[in-house]
Amino acid sequence: MIGHNGRVIDPAVAQTRVAVRHALSELSPSRSSVTVEPLVLVALSGGADSLALAAALAFEAPRCGVRAGAIIIDHGLQEGSAGVAARAAEQATLLGLAPVVVSRVVVDGETGDGPEAAAREARYRGLEHCRRECEAIAVLTAHTREDQAEQVLLALARGSGTRAIAGIPPRRGAILRPFLGISRETTERACEAQGFEPWRDPHNLDPAYTRVRVRARLIPALVAELGGGVTANLARSADLAREDADALDTIARALFEQAEQAARAEQGEPVEQCLSAASACTRLPVEVLAAQPPAIRNRMLRMTAIECFGQQPTREHTLMIAGLIESWRGQGPIHAPGGKVSRDAGELHFHAN
Repeated sequence: MIGHNGRVIDPAVAQTRVAVRHALSELSPSRSSVTVEPLVLVALSGGADSLALAAALAFEAPRCGVRAGAIIIDHGLQEGSAGVAARAAEQATLLGLAPVVVSRVVVDGETGDGPEAAAREARYRGLEHCRRECEAIAVLTAHTREDQAEQVLLALARGSGTRAIAGIPPRRGAILRPFLGISRETTERACEAQGFEPWRDPHNLDPAYTRVRVRARLIPALVAELGGGVTANLARSADLAREDADALDTIARALFEQAEQAARAEQGEPVEQCLSAASACTRLPVEVLAAQPPAIRNRMLRMTAIECFGQQPTREHTLMIAGLIESWRGQGPIHAPGGKVSRDAGELHFHAN
């Protein structure tokens, strides 16, 4: 591929740059509308994926009217992690990124979801803290197509619903993931073409981690049996599932707001109080819920529980609450995380603890 200056650009490098350019185009305001160019940060570990992303951001940022910096999160889980973080910071500086922030986070080893989830939660807390401190408008992370495929397989194995099978979203709040359509092979080639020496995380080879077993054993077995398109097909399935989940969530949200508004208005409460998350009790008409297909109705129930209780009910709790609609025989309240749900004639009442 030929660049603007007439030089030949390695196809892998070009791919990473185009992906970042597309992501930045959805972020950056026009140059004439700001006095200071906004800051975008890359989450850099020093591995091939994040190093290729950092290089692409460094190249594209000035062309897209933004400044580019880096955040390096040191989880402190491996011996020598401070040295790895320092090396990543050095690479970021050589790429011309500024500011370059190294943040040490504390991983809660007591979480019930395992060490991978604990490290992930600590990492995202650290990224958001640094983003706010730097007043950045976004943080780019280097999740690839393989990460997406792994996420889909894990969701399927856990019996999750459409939202989980939708995998890793391209954007969530200030987090952007430009590389979800790019393979790890591409990021490796991009690093090689640019003369980078990425860090090889030993945790990525440790079969004690579920995701490593999926990556090293399950996906190769699927590729061997079903062909080389498995990873791309799984990632495409995530895209399709996300489209469906977004549509169903939008429909359920509109119906939920209408139903809650109608229930409160019937009680003579002011409209501005209708959708207050601080309300001690939320009421929904059974008639409205019963008229919806399960995919919509159950979403409405989960949304109501989250709004009222501050926690998402499990699938089992959701079905038990739905039983108050479908097969109510005067049974007592359903206790769910953060509260309880009862039926009073034609309404479901959600009471927070």
